[in-house]
Amino acid sequence: MRLIIQRVSKASVHIDSKVVGKIQQGFLVLVGIENADGTEDVNWLVQKLIGLRVFSDDEGKMNLSVKDVFGNILVVSQFTLFASTVKGNRPSFIKSAKPDFAIPLYEYFVSKLKLETGLDIQTGVFGANMQIELVNDGPVTIFIDSQNKE
Repeated sequence: MRLIIQRVSKASVHIDSKVVGKIQQGFLVLVGIENADGTEDVNWLVQKLIGLRVFSDDEGKMNLSVKDVFGNILVVSQFTLFASTVKGNRPSFIKSAKPDFAIPLYEYFVSKLKLETGLDIQTGVFGANMQIELVNDGPVTIFIDSQNKE
């Protein structure tokens, strides 16, 4: 499972010009799921995500978590996080999990975030063509892969 985490001052996701998710200060999280993923990956990633200390404290140091600042989280499915560009210029998405496998893990990820944080968690719509607007604060962008824990 892969996450792209962006610290944002605001973000929204639109489908057919209609807002389906919108947050203020917090995280925009793009989630990619592959066939090797399971609930253990979700549990590990949720703890990493909510523990990330990338929000500024009173001294301007990145020392606070999203929970500490009572931030929001916008979660958007993103199968293209598993794009392979080894052959040619057209990406292959063969490592991305099919919806029947990925949707339950995505939904578990969202529900686990809600349970563990008590914060406002907004989402896009799995598999939909979405447009995302965001203001990346910092910029701060972090990549985490549960299969390659660094």
